[in-house]
Amino acid sequence: METDYQRIEKVIHYLEEHFQDQPSLSELAEYIHLSPFHFQRLFSRWAGISPKRFLQFLTIGYAKKLLAQDRTILDTTFETGLSSPGRLHDMFVAIDAITPGEYKMRGAGLEIDYGIHPSPFGECLIAATDRGICRLSFITGSKTVEAIAGLEKQWENAVLKENPQSTRLLKNQIFQPQSNNSKQPISLLLKGTNFQIKVWEALLRIPFGTLCSYEDVASFIGNPEAARAVGTAIAVNPIAYIIPCHRVIRKTGVFGNYGYGPARKKIMIGWEIAQKYRNEKSN
Repeated sequence: METDYQRIEKVIHYLEEHFQDQPSLSELAEYIHLSPFHFQRLFSRWAGISPKRFLQFLTIGYAKKLLAQDRTILDTTFETGLSSPGRLHDMFVAIDAITPGEYKMRGAGLEIDYGIHPSPFGECLIAATDRGICRLSFITGSKTVEAIAGLEKQWENAVLKENPQSTRLLKNQIFQPQSNNSKQPISLLLKGTNFQIKVWEALLRIPFGTLCSYEDVASFIGNPEAARAVGTAIAVNPIAYIIPCHRVIRKTGVFGNYGYGPARKKIMIGWEIAQKYRNEKSN
């Protein structure tokens, strides 16, 4: 049985191929074999707004508007060092980077629990040590084996244990913070070069529901000529969504590629903007 996310992903793929035809609500509903009424209700339950409004958020014109408007917010955030815009739904994210010695050991001595869980953006693998989350990856189709192989490659000398009971608590903290009473920060254990970690730390400061360009991130880390290197560091981000690489797009307003599929990146961006839009409307 298809999940809500899988149906939404199908609609996004369909629109990418037929956007010039401006398909109607009825056409979109028919494509995923639902009545217009049920499609509208399904979409609104998932995103909190109508399909039409959501799709407006995914246009290049709207993306350019966000890039222009949010530059001041981003500049202020980075210049003042404020932590609050870098919260994940009001949850602080604390980083623990491994030492050079631990880097060489490739995870030797570490015990890692992992589990596969549903999320608003499809199934995901969450892996964690007693020092924090060390991997979050999304599963495309039924490629669970590939997701686990990615974890094994990243931490090749660690002891891996499937323990979804343990990681389920983390899943709730990440994707259901409103219903989660824990006030503990989300702790991350990162393995990367100094440059990569600097880029990932910068991404954590991008406010929820906003966008910036690769050039912006390069400037924020004090290396404005390093946009290409920033893109490379973003591409190998080991902890998707929490470290929000999906919020970085091209300065032209094009959303660009994403390791877990461009449709998923668009859906994440649209979903976050929708939540921000709803919160602003209700305040």
